[in-house]
Amino acid sequence: MSTELFNLTGKTALITGATHGIGFAIAAGLAQAGAKICVNDVSDQKLALAADEYRKSGIEAYLLNFDVTSESAVDRGITQIEREIGPIDILVNNAGLIRRVPILQMQVSDMQEILEVDLVAPFIVTRRIVPKMIEKRCGKIVNLCSMMSVYGRNTVSAYAAAKGGLKLLTQCMCCEWAKYNIQVNGLGPGYIATAQTAPLRVEGHPFNQLVMTRTPAGRWGEPDDLVGAALLLASRAGDYINGQILFVDGGILANFGYVAGENNV
Repeated sequence: MSTELFNLTGKTALITGATHGIGFAIAAGLAQAGAKICVNDVSDQKLALAADEYRKSGIEAYLLNFDVTSESAVDRGITQIEREIGPIDILVNNAGLIRRVPILQMQVSDMQEILEVDLVAPFIVTRRIVPKMIEKRCGKIVNLCSMMSVYGRNTVSAYAAAKGGLKLLTQCMCCEWAKYNIQVNGLGPGYIATAQTAPLRVEGHPFNQLVMTRTPAGRWGEPDDLVGAALLLASRAGDYINGQILFVDGGILANFGYVAGENNV
């Protein structure tokens, strides 16, 4: 009975931007639980490389190119998935963008681009998919939030503003759609070892030292560390979890306080 709660056989999942890193790990985890997975990106090269990696893992993935920030492109992409694979039961809004730039050096165009990808795109994609979930009275939506959903840090103002907005958007979606048996939650990764964080993980880098000393687990997270939580939120096991942000952070939020001179990176 307990394993059945996590069984996704017969479900179709769209994981945006899941050609690498966290999104790839989550998509693979959902596939291993029985879901048919669909993955998008705006780069044909990334999609081709991801297709090879999914095949190597023994996973059949449906990959297609569309831009999550464009309403018309999203509509075309989702229509294609619905026609060729079926209605989407699970949506993971994973596609994201970060630029580490001090506020006074950031261009308005950079701020707008990050907000478009990290906040507006989940709104666009979710709004396109939800009507069919409402019809079926069933659906799972997982928004990739962040620890930056709840606190700020130097050089990530646009990203933090977007993720803070996504946290509240997640809660508003829950308030509007829970009555249709749709669960909308956020997944909040801690500091995860991905290509994006590679420059920060160099030995001797002050931020690497901060993560290693402040994280009670004593290490950076791995993308696979997020799979269990994503599966919980995407399956029947999470049917009464709604409007929550589940942080998977090795305990750092429990231990993360500002110390002058330490947190200035």
